Amino acid sequence: MMKKLLCILLMLPLILTAAFALAEEAEGDLLSRIQAKGEMVVATEGTWAPWTYHNEANELVGFDVEVARLVGEKLGLAVTFVECPWDSIFAGIDAQRYDTAANGVDITEDRALKYDFATPYGYNRTALIVRGDNADIASFEDLAGRKTVNSLGSTYMEIAESYGATVTGVDSLDETLQMVLIGRAEATLNAELSFNDFMKARPDANLKAVALSEDATCIAFPVRKGEDSATFLAALNQAIEELAAEGELSRLSMDYFGIDITQQPMK
Repeated sequence: MMKKLLCILLMLPLILTAAFALAEEAEGDLLSRIQAKGEMVVATEGTWAPWTYHNEANELVGFDVEVARLVGEKLGLAVTFVECPWDSIFAGIDAQRYDTAANGVDITEDRALKYDFATPYGYNRTALIVRGDNADIASFEDLAGRKTVNSLGSTYMEIAESYGATVTGVDSLDETLQMVLIGRAEATLNAELSFNDFMKARPDANLKAVALSEDATCIAFPVRKGEDSATFLAALNQAIEELAAEGELSRLSMDYFGIDITQQPMK
């Protein structure tokens, strides 16, 4: 009896190692885990029209939202959106709470160090926005020493700081523009398309875009880096490329922006 117990104790490490190996194999990579759940969890703000916002019926809609839903259909998955502030989106991806994000996410050098990005599904220029009566800021270079406002951790916040601005962080586009309107900030940077959409809804707003970035940024789904995510990234790429070939991305862009932002703009 004692010999049998001793043998079991000696074999226990090997048994546990084998059990862990089987568990890992069953768990599979990121795509396998997503397919096992039957859903793709996508982070989004829900406050940034026309990319991701709520319509009059309080339904989550927007260009990014619809693209993600079509990708989910291509992959045979339900899409579950989790609405959260911009500055918590990447932390949630890191913590594996979200599989990706659909929120006009720009591909930047810093982000590309930590995340892989799927094939771009949109292109976007940055607008420099001031009050209509502001004659002091006419270019990005004029931001040095100025007070601006932007979403915490956003590309636009980083751009403003790179030009020497002091940036106040807030949570939404409406907040940034309101702070410029009431004089609590001298300028803000945001998507040209989002500002155009805002001005269509509020044509009397005393705001103007005084400069646009020369180059457009690429909009894409971010995925955690690593071999674990490789097959998921490949599946996203295939879905996006099929949607582009079918004209679905262009159709959504025309619906939400009135122009096709899915093609790389000419310089």
